Formats: sequence, structure tokens, C-alpha cells
Amino acid sequence: MEFQEVVKNRFSCKKYSDRPVEAEKLQQILEAGRLAPTAKNLQEQHIYVLQSEEALAKVDKVTPCRYNAPTVLLVAFDRNNTFTYPGGKYDSGAEDATIVATHMVLAAADAGVDSCWLNFFDPDVTAQEFGLPENEQVLMLLDLGYADEGIGPTIKHADRKDLSETVTYL
Repeated sequence: MEFQEVVKNRFSCKKYSDRPVEAEKLQQILEAGRLAPTAKNLQEQHIYVLQSEEALAKVDKVTPCRYNAPTVLLVAFDRNNTFTYPGGKYDSGAEDATIVATHMVLAAADAGVDSCWLNFFDPDVTAQEFGLPENEQVLMLLDLGYADEGIGPTIKHADRKDLSETVTYL
């Protein structure tokens, strides 16, 4: 698929069929995340693939937003392996993990796999539920699967502000 089509047509799926994500497509999605750029190439992300009944039950315990997705990616980053930017106010952890997650969202769309970026959960509770190491911070959960019959973008999906409202040339 052409890149502009991918970004134009991708939507947040809110109801998935029972069809599993094929292993080859999941590998393509994970590889896109692996190839994402990170500050100083630290690659501080850690992706957990949640597919077992037990893991998906834990997802359902921490958020009501799995929407029956057969696969969920938990995206975390190592707080001890980030680059601190000048001024000391920000580090690269959340930023880099967001770039990784965005690459995976777009790779999923390119592969014909639907997704939904989830942030309606408590990251600390989620880390505890999955027994993550203390140095890892949960950024987001990414539902992956195939939209159930009749599911598509919301009616407002194509509504976008004009660039003149969101971009300023200085």
C-alpha cells in the first residue's frame, strides 16, 4: 500500500473478529518497531506480545479497551537506558517508545492488520500485573487484529483541520 493511503485509511478499531494475526504479519509489525529510530540508538524499548488466554485476561483486568483483539502488544521502555536532553527536563524514553509504537501501528495498517492505541489504563498497575522489571515503564498497549464485520472508521475519521490551522512558518 502507498504510504499516504496507509496514513489516510488507518483507524482505531474498536471491535475485532476472532481471526488471529498471522505469525508472518506479526513479525513484520515487530520488525518495523525494531527498525524505528531512537535517541543515540539506545533502543530502550521492550515489546511484550500478549496472545495467551492468561495474558489477554490480564489485559482485560487493566483496561476495558481490548475490544476482543486476539493480540496485544505492551510497549515499555527501560528508564535506566535513556538519553537526557539538554536542560535536564526530558529524556528519550517515552519519545522513543512512541516512535517504535507508531512504526508498528503503520506497519500493521500496511499489512492489513487493524489496531488501536490504548492508553486507558494505569501503567504502574499494568507493570505489576505482568511482573515487569522495576526499570521498565509501560507506555501503551496496542490492540492488533482484524475488524469485525461492519466495523470501520468513525464518521469523523476524515475530518481534519486545514494545515493553516496547525502549521506556522516562522
